[in-house]
Amino acid sequence: MKNIINNYVPSIAILLLLFISSCTDDLDSIDGNPRNISDEQLQIDFQDLGAPFQPIFQNIYQYNPPWSFQLQQNLNADVFSGYMTNPRPFVAGANNTTYNLVSGWNNFIWNVPYANVMNNAKAIEDASKDKFPVFFAISEILKVTAMHRVSDVFGPIVYTKFGDSRTSSEYDSQEEAYNAFFADLEESIQILSDNIEDGRFEEFDLAYPQGYISNNGEAANTNWIKYANSLRLRLAIRISKASPAKAKTEGEKSLNHPIGLMETNADSFFINGSLDHPIKTINNSWGDIRMNASMESILVGYEDPRINNYFNVSEVTDGEHKGIRNGLPLLPGYDDELAQKEDYITFSLLSDDVLTPSVQLMTAAEVYFLKAEAALRGWSGAGTAQDNYELGINTSFQQYGASGSTSYITNTTRTPKDYIDPVTPSNNIAALTDITIAWDEGASNEEKLERIITQKWIAMFPEGQEAWSEYRRTGYPKIFPVVSNQSGGVIDTNLQIRRIPFVDSELQTNPDGVAGAVTKLGGPDNAGTRLWWDVPGGNF
Repeated sequence: MKNIINNYVPSIAILLLLFISSCTDDLDSIDGNPRNISDEQLQIDFQDLGAPFQPIFQNIYQYNPPWSFQLQQNLNADVFSGYMTNPRPFVAGANNTTYNLVSGWNNFIWNVPYANVMNNAKAIEDASKDKFPVFFAISEILKVTAMHRVSDVFGPIVYTKFGDSRTSSEYDSQEEAYNAFFADLEESIQILSDNIEDGRFEEFDLAYPQGYISNNGEAANTNWIKYANSLRLRLAIRISKASPAKAKTEGEKSLNHPIGLMETNADSFFINGSLDHPIKTINNSWGDIRMNASMESILVGYEDPRINNYFNVSEVTDGEHKGIRNGLPLLPGYDDELAQKEDYITFSLLSDDVLTPSVQLMTAAEVYFLKAEAALRGWSGAGTAQDNYELGINTSFQQYGASGSTSYITNTTRTPKDYIDPVTPSNNIAALTDITIAWDEGASNEEKLERIITQKWIAMFPEGQEAWSEYRRTGYPKIFPVVSNQSGGVIDTNLQIRRIPFVDSELQTNPDGVAGAVTKLGGPDNAGTRLWWDVPGGNF
């Protein structure tokens, strides 16, 4: 990591500058000085509406600079999910990964999407809702894409009142926010269905740029409807324990929609960027992230053919994939952070196969696993759990061109393996589960769900935010706890971290709003408090 400032708090002026610069970046590429372009000229080719979309796409999580993404997601969700670990014990081992949360880091989780997504989505809504509904509908889908992630970190968020000068600082409870997400997706799906041949957004589309000539020869907005339906199903499954009736209603809308859900890898939601994936710099150039020990335990234990698409073999154990336990303190015998990093940087890097400029946010494989769980819950239109489970695995294998899915799916003996740290044996730990791969129709729903979520967790890599959310919701897969818990008893080591507290920038500029949010949280504003959808106990 390059010079992280541990207590950075962005001011309102800086946030305004972020917004202004993000809105004008695209205009700089127009021939001539943008100040000399009239409103009429911009409106001819929809540049006035299209320009704010690029910063929305590229700040669901922030591509550039990479250190901003490192703080926005990589040193929290990517690590908490069991996907990755930092080989260097930042701040002498007292950091997010050891539950000694660095508040200055966490500001980015909140500030980046508000400055770049919410502000631009509001501008698009004001300019397009009545005149150009397709632009408005897609901006709403992107807004839900970004903001459900923020809610899944903090709980209550500023959403329905955003942009209202009288109540702009008022938070929604997480339940209120989710109800608004469903309403926004419903409206957007209807608009796109009513304007399915309208391809005018194509020029600005960083997810489905084929437009009219889509991969499947479908109408311009078909892929966006499939994605919105799939996103609605994801959110419905998320609240299935907190609000079962609402979850079923919303999930069945997607499962039974005439245009349907993502089905093939061509339907998957990737943001097609021109820049490197931010993790590529963090992984390759800085050496600040490596394979997590839980990934090693599961992928190596299952002899999963996708492992080489995800990670390189290590240098510490020749020819083997080797992960690092999460939450390493500054270990005994090391004088400083860099000396410890020197030993752990030789563990497995992430593969460039997953660090492409096209950044993965939702795949068709994930949708099949969502349908598998919907089937367990008895939702109409879901099909059978086994069929969807196996289709999810096959679709993930196809995504990477990996072979051997047939024998993998039917294997009844492989299980996650015990973890051995070749540098520090005290970090060794036994596998936490003996769950196998092959579907067992006679198993309990709880065991079936563990299989589904474990395979979904593998298939969603490297998207750590969704993986962390699903781990908290279900308890699966069973990932290793941190080595060092420095939360002072706030976070249960075995339950692991449940959320991030509200950030300094909000506490300083919106204390009344935060006070209201805490009353809607259902517990103290700390990292051990469960979110609304994070219901304790079994999953059925």
